[in-house]
Amino acid sequence: MVTEVSQVQPTNIYVVKIGGRQLDDVSFLAELRDTLHTLVQKHRIILVHGGGKAIQSWQERLRLEPRYVEGLRVTDEDSLDVAEAVLSGLVNKRLVALLLKAGVPAVGISGVDAGLVRVEKMWHPLGDLGRVGEVRAVHPELLYTLLDAGLVPVISPISLGEDGLTYNVNADHVAQAIAAAVQAERLYFISDVPGVLIAGQPVRAITLVQAEAWIEEGIIQGGMIPKVRSAVAAVEAGVGQAVITDLKGLVDNRGTAIIWEKRPV
Repeated sequence: MVTEVSQVQPTNIYVVKIGGRQLDDVSFLAELRDTLHTLVQKHRIILVHGGGKAIQSWQERLRLEPRYVEGLRVTDEDSLDVAEAVLSGLVNKRLVALLLKAGVPAVGISGVDAGLVRVEKMWHPLGDLGRVGEVRAVHPELLYTLLDAGLVPVISPISLGEDGLTYNVNADHVAQAIAAAVQAERLYFISDVPGVLIAGQPVRAITLVQAEAWIEEGIIQGGMIPKVRSAVAAVEAGVGQAVITDLKGLVDNRGTAIIWEKRPV
C-alpha cells in the first residue's frame, strides 16, 4: 500500500490498535482502561479500533445477507450504513466512555473527521467489494491539535473517499497509515497472543526480510499475516518500531517487534 503522508518531525507518540473481537471481552476492556491510564502518564497515545464482530451481529439482527469475494466481505450500501453506525457510533463512544470513567481524557473521531484518512475505492479482480476503501493519504493536523490539548484520540476506521463518500477500511491499515503519518515512536497491534509464536513461544524480534520469508514458508499463518504485513509497512514508512503483543506486553515492553533491516539489492 502506497500512502501519502504529511512531513512531520518524529514525536513521542504511541499508536495502539485493538481488534473488534476484543471489544466484547469485559476483562480485556478493564485491562485496556488500566493500561492506557498508565501509558498516558508518559506518552501521547492514539487508539485505533476495529469492530467486525459487532458489525456482523448487527447485520444479522437486520437480516442483511453477507456476501464475499474470495473471502473478503462485500460492503454494500446497507452494510456500510451498519458499519458506520456501529464503528463510529456504538463502539467508538463506548470506548470513549470507558476511558473517561478511568480518567483518560479520550475523544472519539473517525477517519472522516477533518479529512483525517483519505481513501480510494478498493478494486478486486474477481468482483466489486462495494464501499471498501484503500488508504491513500493521511492528514494528521487534527490529531496534533488533540494531542497538544492533552487528549487521547480514539479513531474509528471509517474514512473519507476522494469522491466524498464514506468507506469501510481495514483497521490495521488505518493504524499503520496514521502511525507513519505522525512518525510514531511505536505502533502496537494488540492481539490475544503475546506475539508471533514459534514453537509456542513469542519471538522477540523479526527483520523485514525474515517476516516475508516466514509468511512464504507458512511459519506465520492465518490472522497473524495481515498484522505482520501492516507492521512491516509501518516500519518501512518510518515508524520507529512496530510491535505485535497482548496488553500485558504493552505495559511490560514485551512482544514481537518488526525491526528495520536493509533489504538485499
